[in-house]
Amino acid sequence: MHGVIRGLLLSAAVLAAAPAPAQVADLVSNEVLRVCADPANAPLSNRDGSGFENRIAEHLGQVMGRPVEYTWFPMVTGFARNTLFAGKCDVVIGYAQGDELVLNTNHYYTSTHVLVVKGDGPLAGVESLSDPALQGRRIGVVAGSPPATHIARNGLMGKAKPYDLMVDRRVEDPAGDMLRDIEAGVTDAAVLWGPVGGPLVRDHPGLKAIPLLKEEGPPRLFYRITMGVRQGEDVWKRELNSLIRREQGALDAILREAGVPLVDDYGKGLKEGG
Repeated sequence: MHGVIRGLLLSAAVLAAAPAPAQVADLVSNEVLRVCADPANAPLSNRDGSGFENRIAEHLGQVMGRPVEYTWFPMVTGFARNTLFAGKCDVVIGYAQGDELVLNTNHYYTSTHVLVVKGDGPLAGVESLSDPALQGRRIGVVAGSPPATHIARNGLMGKAKPYDLMVDRRVEDPAGDMLRDIEAGVTDAAVLWGPVGGPLVRDHPGLKAIPLLKEEGPPRLFYRITMGVRQGEDVWKRELNSLIRREQGALDAILREAGVPLVDDYGKGLKEGG
């Protein structure tokens, strides 16, 4: 995400700062849904409201009868410290499950990394990083991300092209660079976090995103995504859990419409219903 992630990618940056002690019981606004978000993290969040996390926030705000108000900060070191822990906002819409820095809600989707290739190319049928067709190919990968370990294990690191993870997306676009490099023939394929790669591929009609559901050995390539709130805010967490449960169908629809690959809770197959 999230570190994924979110994306390794999403959460990685959020994990960078520890919260200062705070009285949290009265921090959550009862009038406004206050969201902590990156202003330039498309396709997840964007200041113009086009990200799928923006649409999720707007849907929840509508159901709650509260307008949505954002605190914007790039998802780099200091994100959580300057937003959630500073009491400026009350929820991070996408956060990888399992980290103890924040209090996680129940997860509302599970996704996995994808292999992006040319849709009409020789790698279009590849479903695993162990496929012999990838040998000798140049693969783009986010440096330090979980897929990098699998790429190394399969003997593909020698020709791999690394891309930075911790960047300010207002001035850098590693995911977009990865896709453009495939189109230009600089690389043959790339591995991206699915909620990033899946939606972005829709703007690159010659490319195809293949969910990686068959990888063996650690680290896992799938993650359950929650919402993150401050430690101690159990009442707020339960309120969000109730919303997630009631609105799961609507959340799934938003994610699928965006192109996010939804998988089962164990990362073994695509989620039913899509």
